[in-house]
Amino acid sequence: MKIIIVGCGKVGETLAAVLSQEGNDITIIDKRETAVDNLCNQYDIMGYVGNGASYSVQLEADIKHTDLMIAVTGSDELNLLCCLISKMAGNCHTIARVRNPEYGNEMSYIKEELGLAMVINQELTAASEISRVLKFPSAIEIDTFAKGRAELLRFRIPDNSILHDMTLSDLHSKLKCNVLVCTVERQGQAIIPKGDYTLMAGDVISVVAAARDEIAFFRKIGIPANQVKSVMIVGGGDIAFYLAKILLSVGIQVKIVERRLERCEELSELLSKATIIRGDGSSRQLLEEEGIGQTEGFVALTDFDEENVFLSLYAKKRGVRKVVTKVNRLVFDEVIENLDLDTVIYPRDLTAEYILQYVRAMKNSIGSNVETLHRIIDNKAEALEFLIRDNFRGRDIPLQELPIKPDVLVACINHKGQIILPRGRDVMRQGDTVIIITAKKGLNDINDILL
Repeated sequence: MKIIIVGCGKVGETLAAVLSQEGNDITIIDKRETAVDNLCNQYDIMGYVGNGASYSVQLEADIKHTDLMIAVTGSDELNLLCCLISKMAGNCHTIARVRNPEYGNEMSYIKEELGLAMVINQELTAASEISRVLKFPSAIEIDTFAKGRAELLRFRIPDNSILHDMTLSDLHSKLKCNVLVCTVERQGQAIIPKGDYTLMAGDVISVVAAARDEIAFFRKIGIPANQVKSVMIVGGGDIAFYLAKILLSVGIQVKIVERRLERCEELSELLSKATIIRGDGSSRQLLEEEGIGQTEGFVALTDFDEENVFLSLYAKKRGVRKVVTKVNRLVFDEVIENLDLDTVIYPRDLTAEYILQYVRAMKNSIGSNVETLHRIIDNKAEALEFLIRDNFRGRDIPLQELPIKPDVLVACINHKGQIILPRGRDVMRQGDTVIIITAKKGLNDINDILL
């Protein structure tokens, strides 16, 4: 597939890397010659220096033979203009990043009137992700499927847990819980386990469960499952605004610490129920005065990764129940993984997931499209949701009889809104959606899981 990406910032770079690795023909456009050269030298892609909203520049980049144009510059208006010109010049699919909260209530109108395939709001996506783990603080990460009916929860098995030294085959019979363990992370390895696998304290595991069954499972294994009651946010940017709106709507108390007076005044007007503190969030004295030791949730959302990491480590030390850290750059990702940071959010990775999901669906417009896609276990595996259509070779055949590839797990079947954690005799029917967990990258169609 031929794809043009306008904008070589953090998101543009991530998209170029991910989409080129999947075998797409990638062209990038940016005004900065150095940024274009760096990406072209790093990845097997083409690059053009210029204004991505220029008709002549898009023609030079071969917009007439392009399948998808993605605009992710720092300007919402420029992104929309790029897409509009691409539709007129090449009649291709278009995706625009739109970040300004002022456009929040107009997204559907903008998408429909400009004929956009997708509008991405990176900050709102990140805020939604953070809100899920604050509502379910025992989880490190939560991914949703089947329109919210099923979730994939990732958490660490604590010391002295009932799960320690328990095999997966015993888990259901002993705990009588309707969950399925999909992945296990141990000593840097990512494993899709079988029934005889034995869990250990310290393992990070991912389980699939119907939303209604999650709390019962966590209670049985002795892990608190109630949402936090109060959250302190350091950094008052757009993610903080969206997050505060979500949390306040479910009755969670919110306190935002922000340096800039003008931004504090804006937030006070926009978030009347939140407490806005003007001050330096990196000040230990200020954090103590504002009650960091009493808050149940802490979210570090400053513009500096290092500051977010240090603030989060301090919050953990002060006993905060749930700590979330925003990280933009991945230069020291291995170091970050080895820190006791609880949940780490990478906003640009979330954006890449949504766009990658759309690209794979475009590649397979005839078959069983990717409905949902989440890259999990630090991108070592993927969780995908497929719609079963009449061309699936394994339709109506019991799972135990299907020649499923190694390192592929059918984790969940959504049959007319009923969430089924499948056993050997269960089948996938036309109209169902199914969740597939796999260490194999690049699945575009449900038929790809079969030998």
